[in-house]
Amino acid sequence: MPLAFGTYILPVPGSLRKVRSAMAERRARPALSPKKHAWRRQPPPPAVPPAGDDPTAPPDGLQPDGAGIVHAALYRGGHRVSTPDSLAETFRQLREYPDGMAWIGLYRPPEDEIHSLAAEFDLHPLAVEDALEAHQRPKLERYGETLFVVLRAARYLDAVEEVDFGELHVFVGQDFVITVRHGAAPDLSVVRRRMEEAPELLALGPEAVLYAILDSVVDGYAPVVEGVQNDVDEIETEVFRGDPEVSRRIYELSREMVEFQRATRPLVGMLHSLMAGFAKYRTDEELQRYLRDVADHVTHISERVDGFRQALADILTVNATLVTQQQNAEMRALAEAGFEQNEEIKKISSWAAILFAPTLVGTIYGMNFDHMPELHWVYGYPFAILLMAAVCTSLYFIFKRRDWL
Repeated sequence: MPLAFGTYILPVPGSLRKVRSAMAERRARPALSPKKHAWRRQPPPPAVPPAGDDPTAPPDGLQPDGAGIVHAALYRGGHRVSTPDSLAETFRQLREYPDGMAWIGLYRPPEDEIHSLAAEFDLHPLAVEDALEAHQRPKLERYGETLFVVLRAARYLDAVEEVDFGELHVFVGQDFVITVRHGAAPDLSVVRRRMEEAPELLALGPEAVLYAILDSVVDGYAPVVEGVQNDVDEIETEVFRGDPEVSRRIYELSREMVEFQRATRPLVGMLHSLMAGFAKYRTDEELQRYLRDVADHVTHISERVDGFRQALADILTVNATLVTQQQNAEMRALAEAGFEQNEEIKKISSWAAILFAPTLVGTIYGMNFDHMPELHWVYGYPFAILLMAAVCTSLYFIFKRRDWL
């Protein structure tokens, strides 16, 4: 009987068939132990995992631009039974355990490894092509008996106040899970360790691993949201403080929110598609609970991201208004200063003209030519003084009437 991923169907592994049969025989059995299924609420593991114990992160010595298989593990009944050191060994052991499940972690794999996996697990060429090429949009597609899921993980870099996005491709089949990572996030070793601590959940098969991966990616958005919230609060303070560099910061954060929205918004539709097939395909009740919880988190985060974009747009508008007001105030101050300067220049010019008149008269009569009639005139000196006074007085009243003085 096939097991549903919403409206997508996957065959049930042998171990999952046993679980389903037991559930059918014991409908009234108690729910799974909260302790065993509290893996999402357990404290995070150590920051540095043991060497060779990470199915998705590059091992020691692998450069960031390196590529290839990172880790592979074989599970039966929710417990790890083998850790193959190559793809060929993984394929061989999986054939020996028909009821087993393989989880293969890859980091920017070369084409030969992807094609080897495609030949072994009958992966669709279009999905293989997408897995080799990064920069895919988040999506969930079914190719025959295999689900292909693309997720965009995110992490907040507090030192540089940036959001770093990673891309994860997941192939989910009857008895295998293949994760192909392009970028630093997410760290799926955390998911694997927590799943191994809940063997009853892991025993539900590949779809339980997919749910756990979805939950890990969505939970990784929470620190990003908090970091962005802090940035928005700081930006609001800087805007009203008049920081000239705040416009650039608003623009850069707005661009990151566009990318964040592209990563989170498609997940809402993907998860609702999965939930739509619960009743029809009798998806395990425990997995239903987890998926609903993940869907709630995605919806909440998507709404907050939309709120951030709107808030940043409003802040940018307010900042533009404040900048315009500041520029108008500066222009008004410059105009007032220019007006005051013009007034001073008019006063100086007026007094200069008034003082120039007696200077001109005195200069003319100071030439001392013999044939200047006024030089030998009895009233020549009073006449010159009166002439200078009359000219100065006339100029004074003229400038006063024009408000130059």
